Amino acid sequence: MADALALHRKMFEVVIARDYDGLRALLHPDYVYMTSDGVEQKGADAAVAVPETYFAAFPDMAFEFPHEHAVSDSVSIIEFNASGTHTGPLGDIPATGKRASVHICNVIEVRDGLIYREREYFDTMPMLQQLGIA
Repeated sequence: MADALALHRKMFEVVIARDYDGLRALLHPDYVYMTSDGVEQKGADAAVAVPETYFAAFPDMAFEFPHEHAVSDSVSIIEFNASGTHTGPLGDIPATGKRASVHICNVIEVRDGLIYREREYFDTMPMLQQLGIA
């Protein structure tokens, strides 16, 4: 699957289905995930940890995909909105029972038909404000 946008869509399909084995199958052996604060995490465990963390905190999380951008056969950008009710812990933050919504920009780079690098950009402050934390 060389088309980056098709692979990107497939990534979100398996994440929404919570099919973490399916997600791992889409990742290059040298996969790197870069967080919003610029920290790079290597390996499939890093890719799986993100949706596991947020689905644990927001079990009813839903997604909207207003923009998709095929930059090239090897680069794709998907902007999406994620929203849900905070009924589980999010790191050190106990459940608040409040709803939150966040706008996220996700970028992937493809190598050898697999997701080689993923960068995700979002501002956590609006989410923390919606949860009454900040």
